[in-house]
Amino acid sequence: MEEISQPDPCFRVSGVRLRHLAVALIGIAISACASSALPTPVPTFDAKRVAMRLESVTRLERPAHILFSWSMNDRDARFQGRGVARVEPPFKARLDLFSGNGETVARAALVDDDLRLPYGTPDGIIPPAELLWGTLGVFRPGAETTLLGAENLGEGRVRLRYQRPDGLVVRYTVRGDGVEEVERIRQGQTVERVTLEQESTDHYPTEATYRNLAAFRELRLSRDRAALVKPYPPDIWLLSP
Repeated sequence: MEEISQPDPCFRVSGVRLRHLAVALIGIAISACASSALPTPVPTFDAKRVAMRLESVTRLERPAHILFSWSMNDRDARFQGRGVARVEPPFKARLDLFSGNGETVARAALVDDDLRLPYGTPDGIIPPAELLWGTLGVFRPGAETTLLGAENLGEGRVRLRYQRPDGLVVRYTVRGDGVEEVERIRQGQTVERVTLEQESTDHYPTEATYRNLAAFRELRLSRDRAALVKPYPPDIWLLSP
């Protein structure tokens, strides 16, 4: 009777062990493929660094005298005239609006985050501090605000969000080193907004538009020319006559 040869003991593997070995080999192959397909990590977006750069490049550098024309629309009327802005580093600004016949319509002084208005100035004509700085192209959210975060919109545009102590959110949209838009947001709704146009190569916007959405009022400032000047006397920031 023919003798049946027996398999070499060195190659005797149970079915259970073969299944385990196959699963292990498949797992190793899948892990290798997954590792090779992992995307390159994207660098973290540093909101604080973006904010610090904007504060540096948009801050006032020298005293300047800016002439502009203005127009204002509200629910019932339209007004227009001429105006002058006087600015001085580090953070001082004064705005005077005149009617067509030269009468003063509104005045305001801004020192750091302190907006100074004469008694009796109507509400909603002069933008609040961070928006008034925005009309000059200056990125200044305010010393007491908290940076909530930032969003990279692509194509050189970034959006930063700050919270004020009173709960309002201030949102900046910037392109490169220039401010495009500043918004005040209450309970998720924009209540005031400044939008800018920057066609020239100098520091100040060509046009700034302030909209008070609650009052249905719009103030448009169109720059005529700007000139560097000597420092101003201190009393002009006090709104003295």
